[in-house]
Amino acid sequence: MNPPAGFVHPEPLREQVDALPGATLLEFGTGWCGHCRAAQPRVAQALARHPAVRHLRVEDGPGRPLGRSFKVRLWPTLVFLRDGVEQARLVRPTDTAAIEQALSALGGPP
Repeated sequence: MNPPAGFVHPEPLREQVDALPGATLLEFGTGWCGHCRAAQPRVAQALARHPAVRHLRVEDGPGRPLGRSFKVRLWPTLVFLRDGVEQARLVRPTDTAAIEQALSALGGPP
């Protein structure tokens, strides 16, 4: 079964994520999650000001190894990475400013 539109498929392996250079936002969630849908405009608004940040939406759920490796428990979970290392995490963000702050802390391109 294919993931909902906008989600990466197949999900990357943890080793691939750990090797990503520069700034990356991993967004874990599902297409049917109300919290995920509500967060989308806030995430998009914050990302619009950070075009150099790689954004990967990852469909999560039971048996999904990438989400388990990041110990994701609630959706959406935003994991902010710099050169594959977690710098910040937001769970069920309701504030665009918090997302913007986490993105800004990642810095520019490598």
